[in-house]
Amino acid sequence: MGRRRKSRELALQLLYQLDVSSESDPVPSFEEFWSRHPVSTETKEFAELLVRETKANQTKIDELIIHYADNWELSRMAVVDRNILREGIYELLWLPEIPPKVVINEALEIAKKYSTEQSTRFLNGILDRVQKEMVKP
Repeated sequence: MGRRRKSRELALQLLYQLDVSSESDPVPSFEEFWSRHPVSTETKEFAELLVRETKANQTKIDELIIHYADNWELSRMAVVDRNILREGIYELLWLPEIPPKVVINEALEIAKKYSTEQSTRFLNGILDRVQKEMVKP
């Protein structure tokens, strides 16, 4: 597994943890999390970037999810799916150096590992619409 994929998976775990505990500031969770998941500095730095910036932009990201997820309430989505979407939308809109195809493919591969087959179709549809219709902030 590549470093970036590992970072994305670890970021998902952290975002999940923050979501279920209703924490908004990820920084206090980092030290304890990394003590249980030792990784290279580069992997850790990218994961922390994803978590910090996804959380910092979560209100705007959640508005986009609600807009593009026809007939779905954010609170009714699986926690894993909701956080895969958050992370993917952050990358699509705020990390233009990463090609959209890579972002979406990575999100779908992570969903295959942590969610369901139905989720991959749902996530693909939303991420694809976001990348086609959104202007970068």
